[in-house]
Amino acid sequence: MTNTNTLFETVTLGRTTLENRVGVAPMTRISATSEGLATDQMVSYYTSFARGGFGLIITEGTYIDDKYSQTYFDQPGIVYDEQAQAWKKIVDSVHDAGAKIFMQLQHSGFLSQGNRFRQDTLGPSAIQPIGEKLTMYLGEGPFSTPREATKEDITEVVASFVNASKRAQLAGFDGIEIHGANGYLLDGFLTDYTNQRTDEYGGSTENRVRLSVEVFKAIREAVGNDFTVGIRISQAKVNDSSHKWAGKEQDAVIVFGELGQAGLDYIHVSEYEAWKPAFGTSGASLASLAKKHGKVPVIANGHLEDPERARKIIENGEADVITLGKGALANHDWVTKVKNGEPLAAFKPEEILRPDAKIKEFEV
Repeated sequence: MTNTNTLFETVTLGRTTLENRVGVAPMTRISATSEGLATDQMVSYYTSFARGGFGLIITEGTYIDDKYSQTYFDQPGIVYDEQAQAWKKIVDSVHDAGAKIFMQLQHSGFLSQGNRFRQDTLGPSAIQPIGEKLTMYLGEGPFSTPREATKEDITEVVASFVNASKRAQLAGFDGIEIHGANGYLLDGFLTDYTNQRTDEYGGSTENRVRLSVEVFKAIREAVGNDFTVGIRISQAKVNDSSHKWAGKEQDAVIVFGELGQAGLDYIHVSEYEAWKPAFGTSGASLASLAKKHGKVPVIANGHLEDPERARKIIENGEADVITLGKGALANHDWVTKVKNGEPLAAFKPEEILRPDAKIKEFEV
């Protein structure tokens, strides 16, 4: 039997101490009300992971304003007091079950699948996104060409992240995660081919990561040092799964270096297979590059449901925490099962994505 004790050590992210090093990854759900309110069904869903032993739960991406941030219909929001109160029921239930919970804050940018507030989209540049909307997100057809964000728009985006963070803090969350991955707005600014700006937010990698750094600094000033704040980073996008950073490791040096120097409490790195080389067929994983150049705790995500693989990425010093998506969906009690040496169930997408499903769950 694999010795997995390392996975069950306590670990601290910012001022938040986790009972173990295993978390639930943020996974898109479309089970809120049309007004963006979390439901009793969602309370049961999140609490089940806490009861199953996960030390940390990161929520699905949650929209942050009533302008451009909503990514799909029936997505939960954190814009209004009513939405925050609905989330508080989830927070309290998860805490009662012994886990910590972070809210992931999301601005869709130009990859919106459905926004009840606006028909148009916002991006770093007026460039039509590649690919088409995803039917599993209730989207259909090509993405719209976004409007290029003005300096005023950028100021409003930063303010929306700040206001959402303060609401999450008041709702009792242990921390927040800035969604800077998967092609959404902040990642859109970071990505070379979607950001053709010539101002201080475009051009060099340092300029393209600037908005993410500014968002974090504004949030930190608003919520103080006792509230954990991290960011999620990936190369792949929902509409471009094979994307790699053009500057390869030099981009990693800059991106993770800038984020780490800003003072983030952790960086959550998502790759298809977290342990594999970030660039090419050899070299370091993206998680290990984040650890090396960010110099802050790292969460690794990407097909780590095998306990042996999860243990190795921690013991090799590539990450401090691992998060599970499909592995958690198949085993809401993954932590308990692994502790007890019990067999793990395989992920069966047909059970999650079946047409008559009342809850639809997707990893992002």
